[in-house]
Amino acid sequence: MKTNPPRPTDGELEILTVLWSIGPATVRQVYDVIRRRRPAEYSTTLKFMQIMAAKGLVRRDEKQRAHVYEPTKHREWTQRQLAGDLLERAFSGSAKSLLVGALSARKASPKELAEMRRLLDEYGKETK
Repeated sequence: MKTNPPRPTDGELEILTVLWSIGPATVRQVYDVIRRRRPAEYSTTLKFMQIMAAKGLVRRDEKQRAHVYEPTKHREWTQRQLAGDLLERAFSGSAKSLLVGALSARKASPKELAEMRRLLDEYGKETK
């Protein structure tokens, strides 16, 4: 039976975000992106990515001298898992409370609100 990888830590999620945006990459390529955003160490990035491979969050292609890493799950899959985990842990399973919490934490643009209304309408039609 294949199990899902564990929930990524904040540091692991940062690396996954880089991999989702640039595609399969070496440690050096990931490190270069992170370093442009904030101070970082190459050795720390390498260690994180090795741990992530052991946990099943990324797969490593060892065919070339510089190993190439890629996420084992798509961004959308991981976001659904994280949202579901947050929904249960912080909002007692209440989607309404999660939505209110998200909207009160950061002001949504009129365009985002219109898209949310459209998605909620679609979802409402699917559940009838």
